[in-house]
Amino acid sequence: MVPKRIALHLSMFISFLLISFTVFADNNTRQSHFELPPAIMKGVSCTIRVTEPEGLKIIQPQLLINGVKRELSEDDQGLYCEYTFNETTEIQLIQQSKIEKKRIVPIPLWLSILPPLIAIMMALITKEVFSSLFIGLLIGTTVIYKYSGVGFFIAIFKGAFSIIDTYLMQALLNHEHLSIIIFCMLIGGMVTLISLNGGMKGIVAILSKYANNRRSGQMITYLMGLLIFFDDYANTLVVGNTMRPVTDKLKISREKLAYLIDSTSAPIAAIAFITTWIGAELSYIQQGISEVGLDASAYSVFLQSLKYSFYPLLTLFFVPLLIWQKRDFGAMLTAERQAITNKFEDIQKQGRSPQIMKELEVADGVKPRWFNAVIPVLIVVFGTLAGLIYTGWDTAIWSSQALGFTTKLSKTIGDSDVFNALIWSSLAGVFSAIVLTTSQKILNLKESIEGLINGFKTMFHAILILTLAWSLALLTDHLHTAEFITGLLTAINISPQFIPALTFVFAAVIAFSTGSSWGTMAIIYPLILPAIWKIGLEAGMNTDAILPLFYNVVSCVLAGSVLGDHCSPISDTTILSSLACSCNHIHHVRTQMPYALLVGITALVVGTLPSAFGMPVIVSYLLAGAILFGFIRLKGKVVE
Repeated sequence: MVPKRIALHLSMFISFLLISFTVFADNNTRQSHFELPPAIMKGVSCTIRVTEPEGLKIIQPQLLINGVKRELSEDDQGLYCEYTFNETTEIQLIQQSKIEKKRIVPIPLWLSILPPLIAIMMALITKEVFSSLFIGLLIGTTVIYKYSGVGFFIAIFKGAFSIIDTYLMQALLNHEHLSIIIFCMLIGGMVTLISLNGGMKGIVAILSKYANNRRSGQMITYLMGLLIFFDDYANTLVVGNTMRPVTDKLKISREKLAYLIDSTSAPIAAIAFITTWIGAELSYIQQGISEVGLDASAYSVFLQSLKYSFYPLLTLFFVPLLIWQKRDFGAMLTAERQAITNKFEDIQKQGRSPQIMKELEVADGVKPRWFNAVIPVLIVVFGTLAGLIYTGWDTAIWSSQALGFTTKLSKTIGDSDVFNALIWSSLAGVFSAIVLTTSQKILNLKESIEGLINGFKTMFHAILILTLAWSLALLTDHLHTAEFITGLLTAINISPQFIPALTFVFAAVIAFSTGSSWGTMAIIYPLILPAIWKIGLEAGMNTDAILPLFYNVVSCVLAGSVLGDHCSPISDTTILSSLACSCNHIHHVRTQMPYALLVGITALVVGTLPSAFGMPVIVSYLLAGAILFGFIRLKGKVVE
């Protein structure tokens, strides 16, 4: 009996503990809590969200800020209030007898510029991007924890771990980012397969007939970049991987190849009528014209603004101008001369480890066949376009008699799922490469899969840089870096005619700091479009006088974003250009930046500023073209 009694008492005791724990846990979870943003910046409005458990709707919690009760609003996520912290503040949340307190020390907004600025400066000085991005992240996370109330060394310790468990994880869990990673891996695998099955050698043999010297090789690269105009990612990876063996044989530097690709992909995708950019651009423009009450469609505003897109258009003019004159200057001149003096084998080894070179070696018995490469590449190109149309198809748009074919196609691609289209097309390209390789018995299925996996490995370097860059972009979003930069713009009280130029500069600075042209557009468009309209009205201008400035500003946001993207070592398109060309990333940035800045300054001084004051656009383009031509003739050296 004793053991049974002991067992009975023991079971009763355990049951008591379980019931007590359950009651305590239920009581604890049924209390309200307030949640704050990751970083609270001084002078920036933030959302204080109160999580209210079920069953407590009748007894609404009280939120006190510095002892003053704040009214709580409600949305689909629960209770919240907006507040701007300008000094050390105490927050209290009272729920029945429970009080939750927290002391807030807002972070000075100017500190938000340090993480991207230091990361970029370190990358340019040390020529090493991994440690530079990590240090930039560490500085930002340390600032956040230091102002949360912990000691300096503890802030460093916590900040280092938050890079991994917060920022890297959130960057990788983003659907769009994962889609880009998968796309890059599939393209890398496909390129490896078409290299192993002799397809790339076949392409080189054909293109070599037309690209028989340095000038024609660069011009074909440029023209291919213009042909794949609908997406900058697809443009960069397809053209870079296809033309790299050709330009290597012609002793064109990897840096020059990366520049040719980077300077055609984003500019053409940004201004073409039917691209993956158009949807984002039109949505931002629509938001701006809705706020000012302008009676015009977003697409018509976009078309009107194209003539003011000086930087993208001048870049597309500057590239063939360089090729035609066979001249270069600055760091690019040094890279080109090194490529000419180096042997073909030495050029091939640039940017690649011996292991990767071994994985891409073609067996001696493999016959070069051009269609083994052309078929997969065409499947990627046309598959992407078909995927864009399929995912963005709207019967109502295509049945409308009021819309033209170009408008219908632009709206369809604008509403499409870009990332699904890229993944589908690249997967189809991989399948076709496997079928072509195995059906011709060049490799068996096991060897083809091993080659595919080796191709995935070649992408690891770029994926790691992309992930760190995305993490830094998320950190700059938490620290409101863009608000700091745009705040400087709105604080300047100047004539409306200077607003387009300032918009161009600030858009370039934000894109340079954050590495995202799309993010820059999302930030600047909602702020600057209503601002230019309001500033014009306050200056006594009528609608007809404001509209040219309005169109100019629309184009300047886009143009400045592309310029900043071209100069930033943390830009995804810049990283992908280095990847596709197997070029050292920092070398690509250092050689491209002087060219991008030359065109950017010319576009600003000769194009954006004079056109805002009434100079005919055609005069600006002619003058800018003459300046670029003259600069190349005077400062450039012939490279042959």
